[in-house]
Amino acid sequence: MEGAPLERVGRICHCAISGGVPRRSLVVALIVGTVLNLINQGDAMLSGMPIDLAKLLLTYLVPYCVSTYGAVSYRLHAARLATRPEPALVR
Repeated sequence: MEGAPLERVGRICHCAISGGVPRRSLVVALIVGTVLNLINQGDAMLSGMPIDLAKLLLTYLVPYCVSTYGAVSYRLHAARLATRPEPALVR
């Protein structure tokens, strides 16, 4: 039982870096992050004022993490369902 948490972390990491998850998460982050940056800092960008670099980076990082979390949680849930034995038919 001692290795169970490490096995779970390994499955999570594997899901997060496989099957096109990073690419899809990156696409989501680029689209959503750009829209949010325009909303949050568009006035500064258009007027030539300095841009808050931390906000800029976080505005792309958050959608990437949310998208990755959604994909990983779905894959882990689907894997649990696939390994669950089917219930016996009652007649």
